[in-house]
Amino acid sequence: MKTKYAVVFIFIVALVIIEKESNILSRVSDKLTQRQTPLQTSSTPMYENDTTQNVLTEDQEPREEAMGNYNASDPHKHILLMATTRSGSSFVGEFFNQHGGNMFYLFEPLWHIERKLSDAVDSGNVTGLTEMYRDVLQGLFLCDFSSLERYISPAPQDHVTPALFRRESSSSLCEKSVCSPVVKDIFERYHCRTRRCGPLNLTLASESCLSKKHHAIKTVRVRQLETLRPLVEDPRLDVMVIQLVRDPRAVLASRMVAFSAQYQTWNSWAQEGEVPEDVEQVKRFKGTCDQIRMSAELGLGQPSWLKRRYMLVRYEDIAHFPMQKAEEMYQFTGIPFSPQAKNWILKNTQTTRGASGVYSTQKNSSEQAEKWRYRIPFKLAQVVQKLCGPAMKMFGYKFVDSEMALLNRSLSLLEERQFAFSQD
Repeated sequence: MKTKYAVVFIFIVALVIIEKESNILSRVSDKLTQRQTPLQTSSTPMYENDTTQNVLTEDQEPREEAMGNYNASDPHKHILLMATTRSGSSFVGEFFNQHGGNMFYLFEPLWHIERKLSDAVDSGNVTGLTEMYRDVLQGLFLCDFSSLERYISPAPQDHVTPALFRRESSSSLCEKSVCSPVVKDIFERYHCRTRRCGPLNLTLASESCLSKKHHAIKTVRVRQLETLRPLVEDPRLDVMVIQLVRDPRAVLASRMVAFSAQYQTWNSWAQEGEVPEDVEQVKRFKGTCDQIRMSAELGLGQPSWLKRRYMLVRYEDIAHFPMQKAEEMYQFTGIPFSPQAKNWILKNTQTTRGASGVYSTQKNSSEQAEKWRYRIPFKLAQVVQKLCGPAMKMFGYKFVDSEMALLNRSLSLLEERQFAFSQD
């Protein structure tokens, strides 16, 4: 008899386990169906579901009211905004971050890789760094945060972290559905500002990502367009690359303000009247210019793998005509230009002087485009023109031959250029 009861008990337990596993598989299947992913791979998130409490501030709209122009017939899009440090990418990234509930936007997730491997990056000693970047981007576009988790420090506990870089710069990571309870005595440097949220639950972030129709990532750490080819050719994705460029003289002037300690030697060189071109920092600046130019040459050449998938845009054009250029970028991606994004641009491109900080996305945009001319010593402007001449010519940035010309704002340093993108 005891043996009979034991067999019956084991049989009942087995049935319960099978039913639970079936429910789990059903939920995962439902999520994959929502994503309309042609291929299933190990990149699909396999986090267990967490139950969390949601916190909503009084001045924040519920997610359902922020859906914008949702159209179920639109295909999924994966937008990569590719730029360099201090090129205006935070500002331009907001064009997509402010799209509404249809868009899942991430701000500089590759920062964690660079920080984790900082010593090797500085020495130029990293093998396969570009592959690491590409693999993490691929995972994130597929809503799999596990590839990023291994680079976050301190390491997330049960897929929860208070250490995600600039979390507050992603509206998607501060939505009601991703907002977990506040945890006492846990400090989150980049905490949400629209809601009181606890540490970021990456399981909830993954689920939110899966529920969104379009995904966008802004990064200044991918420097060579050709390294993205496997990402662009991935049949599970529909990647559109927008390369943002800016006058390299303006980039240097901005870096000297934002990273004054790191660029102190440039000021010293300007005062001494001589800039050594064989110094690592100078060679690196030239190398960045060359990489930007070569990437643009590749993209504008429209090889088969990039056809209808690459767009080049100058920051200066966006600064002078933000609404027009934003509309062109949305037209390129095939995503509707939402009322929320339009309203944000209207409110944030004509702000007062006091609203603009070094890292602010609120700009009097046309003024911002010219500020650098009063910040950079003429000597350094000459050096940049020598280091980055080919790139400047390609992008239509005019050279100056005197300090008077540099400071004369009535003299435009921007040639009219049209960098067309094909949608045929």
